Amino acid sequence: MRILIAPDSFKGSLSAQEVCVHLKAGMELADSSLEVNSVPLADGGEGTVEAILYSLQGEWVEVEVQDPLFRPVTARYGIIPDQKMAVIEMAAASGLELLTDDERNPLIASTYGTGELILHALDQGCESIITGIGGSATNDGGVGMLTALGATVTYDPDRTDDGPLIGINSLDLNHLDLRLKKVRIEIASDVTNSLTGKKGATHVFGEQKGATSEMRTVLEKNMIHYGNLLEAAAKKPIVDIPGAGAAGGLGAGLMALPLARLRSGFEIVADAVQLEEAVRQADWIITGEGKVDAQTLYGKVPYGVAKIAKSYHKPVICVAGTVGKGAVALLDHGITSIFSILQKPSSVEQAMQDAPHLLQNMGQQLIRLIQAADQT
Repeated sequence: MRILIAPDSFKGSLSAQEVCVHLKAGMELADSSLEVNSVPLADGGEGTVEAILYSLQGEWVEVEVQDPLFRPVTARYGIIPDQKMAVIEMAAASGLELLTDDERNPLIASTYGTGELILHALDQGCESIITGIGGSATNDGGVGMLTALGATVTYDPDRTDDGPLIGINSLDLNHLDLRLKKVRIEIASDVTNSLTGKKGATHVFGEQKGATSEMRTVLEKNMIHYGNLLEAAAKKPIVDIPGAGAAGGLGAGLMALPLARLRSGFEIVADAVQLEEAVRQADWIITGEGKVDAQTLYGKVPYGVAKIAKSYHKPVICVAGTVGKGAVALLDHGITSIFSILQKPSSVEQAMQDAPHLLQNMGQQLIRLIQAADQT
């Protein structure tokens, strides 16, 4: 019997790789003869680099870059040497978690460090780059990143604020690093917001990054101006493309690069780790994430796994720490059944602490159920 374990992380508790380890340990307690293939997954956000490196036997690289407030920080990204591929999470250099609550200020936060990560990957000879753009502290439209990559930006000398987006006079992309003309960049994001407007980067995501109402007014005014300059410099439409507003507009900045394209984070990860082939070879698939609910239908890992499995008529069991409202809808989209790993009422903290044991127990019980089903 061939079992595929293909989960997302249980956020705040276990990485996707750790979820695989504990489920597999429980399964092997029930039947040591099983053929178990573990493929940790992610949806383009946290855990993307780790998931791809695990499956493709890549390596971590550390480099000192600038954080959102231009302080030195050591950031990690992944390289798969035999594919000349880099896997970057912008949050490693420009993420909200690098700042304290008091430091959050999208007027001055910059994506310059993300550009430095891309440059470092180019210096390592990478010919393709996957860039996950979740968890940003920034709202600069990616202008900081573009500056690090060689773009020329001029500012109004009389501006009163010195943030990267404020008072831009001109933007020239003609001096971007020449290697970018040959390097394919895949932007991993499931955000569909435009760059500007009521559903744009500033109005939808600005507040969670520390922007007051007054800040959002200033940022939106400057983002509209910047968007016009960006389209003119890149010579293509960008502002209204779904996903341009991701990561405070970093999506738009990346779209301005010659060979960049934005795709579903899950699809990028699934393609990179050859998930479809793993599904095709499996008899049963186990997926999951920390909380399964109605939001899981919107590009999350269990939904993506089920969609692939359904095309091959493979049964899929979804496990979760919490099964929330709307999860039952997944049963119409390729999920065979859904189980919570919890055995009794407990606090979130206790559940997270017990997650390894609970997953091992779940793995053991699932194999007993699967074997019983196969005997009928």
